Order: sequence, then C-alpha cells, then structure tokens
Amino acid sequence: MILDRFKLTDKVAIVTGAGRGIGQGIAWAFAEAGADVAVGARSADQLAETVAGIEKRGRRGLAVPTDVLENEDLDALVQETLDRFGRIDVLVNNAGGSPPREALKTSQAFFERAIHFNTTQAFLLTQKVVPHMVRTAGGGAIVNIGSRAGSMPQKAFVAYGTAKAALIYMTKLLAQEWAPKVRVNVIAVGGVATSALEVVITDANLKRTFEEKTPMGRIGEVEDIAACALYLASPASSWVTGKVFEVDGGTEATALEVPTTPL
Repeated sequence: MILDRFKLTDKVAIVTGAGRGIGQGIAWAFAEAGADVAVGARSADQLAETVAGIEKRGRRGLAVPTDVLENEDLDALVQETLDRFGRIDVLVNNAGGSPPREALKTSQAFFERAIHFNTTQAFLLTQKVVPHMVRTAGGGAIVNIGSRAGSMPQKAFVAYGTAKAALIYMTKLLAQEWAPKVRVNVIAVGGVATSALEVVITDANLKRTFEEKTPMGRIGEVEDIAACALYLASPASSWVTGKVFEVDGGTEATALEVPTTPL
C-alpha cells in the first residue's frame, strides 16, 4: 500500500531543537510512524516532555541535553544514540534561529553567530552522523529545517536570512555528493505558531494582518512542518534529494514587515 511508504518502522532518528515547537512535533510524528527518536535540546525538562510523548506513541525515546553550539555535545548526541539504539537512519537539523536586526546595527559577532548557529553546526552534526548512518543502516535521510527568510528577501533579516540561504545551498551541495546512499533535503518554513511567532499570535491586529496576507489564510501549525519532515525522512521520498520544500501557506512576500530606519 502507498501509505506503507510513509512508515519509519524500527528506524532511528535524531532531532535537534526538539524540546518544543517544530522539533518536538517532528519527534512525535516520527514516533507515530514507528521510529525510535533521540532528541537534543538545552532544556532537560522540555526534553523529558518530548520523550514522554514519544513513549506515549509506543516508541523509545532518548533525551540528550544538547547545546548544538558545543561540538562536544554533538559528539555525545551521536554516541548516545548509537549506544542506545545501535543505528541512525534519519537526522533532522532543526535547532537554529536569530532575531531580526537592522543591517547597519548588525555587528560582526551577531552576523557570525547567526551563520554558526544555523549553518555551521548543522553541517558539523551532519558530518558526524553520515558515516555512522551508512555503516549501521546502509544509508539514510537528512532533513534540514530552513526558513523562507533564506529565499524571500525582507528587511531586518540580513544575518538570519543569509544563514538560512547558506543552509539551503549546503543542502543542495551535500545531496549531490552523497547520493544515492544519503538523501539531503530542506524545508523552508513560513510563519508557524510557535514561541518564535508569539508576538504575532498574541496580538489580534498583527495576527489578522498576517492571516490576510497569507494566501492560505492562516498561520502554520507545527503539524504542517512535521508532515513534510515525515515525507522527506521516509521511503515515500526515496527519489527526492537536494530539494527545497516551501511550507509557508503560499506566501511569496512577507506577511509582516519589521520596521527599519531609512537611510
């Protein structure tokens, strides 16, 4: 049956930034599809909640407190996953982020941290995982969580947008190098109802404007992204690599513009 291709039965996945929001939603979706999931994030309490949700869905969860900016933590995440589950089939690089800031107020340190957090560390974790993925499972899938900020120009996002654009192109480059054993794809996420969009969700006027300027007429839900991630992680997408999936409610222009100072 075609639905069988969306299953992850007895596969093992690692999801970063999985303490809440999109990462947590992806971890739970993978568990529903049959995978055991190792989750990394900085908050042990949030990880415990994510693991409880994985186990509620009948699969094994592993919480590994992880600051993705620390390379030693990345090593521990990989090794503890192997020690517990014996294999790695899927990696989701979800951890990332950077607040908006005007270009002329963006310091070198702020710009470089955005690149480091959103792109460099995703590359390093992927680099650490892929040899084990091939050795233990014969291959696998990488799903990078990007942003429409990386492909849709908008004010005040020079650091974050550049970092996510780099993540998108990195995805394409790695896909070419590692095919056919390891597939690498990226989801360019639009405005989703998580803590990052709290200022919009909690303001009736901003929320109304956002919805009116989004063709699908609503803010995205975590499950919208999790469903795409499941497709990209599963055999359903076995002929897909190096691609960008824009899950954004049909947005082609920013729904809300951050005010900036005119020159």
